[in-house]
Amino acid sequence: MNTRLAAALSRPFTLGSAKLPNRIAMAPMTRGHSPDGIPGADVAAYYARRAAAGTGLIITEGTTVDHRSAGYLDGVPRFHGEEQLAGWQKVVDAVHTHGGAIMPQLWHVGIQRTAGAPPFPDAPSMGPSGISLDGTPGAGETMTLADIDDIIGAFAKAARAAEEIGFDGVELHGAHGYLIDQFLWERTNRRTDAYGGDPASRTTFAADLVAAIRERVAPDFPVVLRFSQWKSEQYDVRLAENPKELEAVLTPLAEAGVDAFHASGRRYWQPEFPGTGSDLNIAGWAKKVTGKPVITVGSVGLDSAFHPGSLSGANSAVESLDRLLEPLERDEFDLVAVGRALLADPEWADKVLTGRVSELTPFSRDAVESLH
Repeated sequence: MNTRLAAALSRPFTLGSAKLPNRIAMAPMTRGHSPDGIPGADVAAYYARRAAAGTGLIITEGTTVDHRSAGYLDGVPRFHGEEQLAGWQKVVDAVHTHGGAIMPQLWHVGIQRTAGAPPFPDAPSMGPSGISLDGTPGAGETMTLADIDDIIGAFAKAARAAEEIGFDGVELHGAHGYLIDQFLWERTNRRTDAYGGDPASRTTFAADLVAAIRERVAPDFPVVLRFSQWKSEQYDVRLAENPKELEAVLTPLAEAGVDAFHASGRRYWQPEFPGTGSDLNIAGWAKKVTGKPVITVGSVGLDSAFHPGSLSGANSAVESLDRLLEPLERDEFDLVAVGRALLADPEWADKVLTGRVSELTPFSRDAVESLH
């Protein structure tokens, strides 16, 4: 079993201009170790350690675009500013030195920002309709068309900078109730203009954003979009109740220029729409309805699903990877993103690819205390 899994994960993969040495990706995880939004030498070494141990694709922690309302935490890296981009250049160089590929995850938190939060305390919280994730109105400002244009421009500017620095692509954070997801979701998007309405109309913001990026980068520069059914701390809500609804959301994004979808589920082995008689997970369904490559993620290698305490000290034991093998061999998904397990064990990829799964390290609070 270990030999077959290693063989399946060892297959190279091409995504546009990105040549990936294998099917293992590092999932984006907020770490908050970048003072003034500048990723330093410790951040570069943190990512490079994973690349050196065989992680084929690094997707960085969320990094905020050039809009004052984009972030809400100290220490989160920013993807604008001379010093910040110079820091990212060093990260790229370090990962490439070890043969890995790397993409930044571009991020705007939208209505999840609390007024007065850093790094720009005077910036307002804003979202599609000023409605919080729990449905409370007046949680922030309703975005104007000028706001929408500014934010789309900020994402396009960041993607262009990523290509110039030497990143191998970009990922857009369209999951977990952040800004792009707020436009996609009916609860937080009550707009009556072109950016709201039925599921297809609610994709307009994301589609326009992707199209703006495509105009600023090379045709083969990969653009990945991460999406999810669940939202921050709300695990039972759904963006799509069935495959038809999922297709209505993802098809316009694929047509706008998304090259791959990163489908964020909490347990990769669970069927997403069991009523259909299919055991495809959310990534498998994304591939089926769009024909695009997909990345699966969700508690890979661990025995407990992600929850708010998962990155602040909740322990998780090593779990068998047996359930990963057959859907991977059937190409139901193309890449496998590893999150907390890769925080706990920088050599996770090498151990799995060389059949040393008995040596994997369980996840514990120690993994989040520092960049190791």
